[in-house]
Amino acid sequence: MTIKHVLLLLLTLLPLAGAAQTLVNLNTADAATLARDLEGIGESKARAIVEHRTRNGAFRSIDELALVKGIGPKTLELNRSRLRVGPAASAATGSGGAKAPARAAAPARATAKPGSSASSGAGSTAGRSR
Repeated sequence: MTIKHVLLLLLTLLPLAGAAQTLVNLNTADAATLARDLEGIGESKARAIVEHRTRNGAFRSIDELALVKGIGPKTLELNRSRLRVGPAASAATGSGGAKAPARAAAPARATAKPGSSASSGAGSTAGRSR
């Protein structure tokens, strides 16, 4: 295959690159995004999805979308490939942003110097005669 053929192939496939779907996160999308990007979801159903999320917390699975009034199995299956369930907005972008991971505690260090009474066991009763 020549470079000319490869370029022609790439130019032919280029319009398909823009056709890739953007996944909609059910836990962060606003009503306008839901209505715009999902099939069979208008303004009213989009608001119902956001209200359901507000009342009941984050969606844990795509199937939970069927719990929203007005969303049936047909609408769910029509949109399943467009949906994802990610972290809720408050966990991902809440006040102060995401929390930094906790650091492991540093190992305890002995504070006594070699040869001092603390390291020689002078304060203990072990090994003392009575």
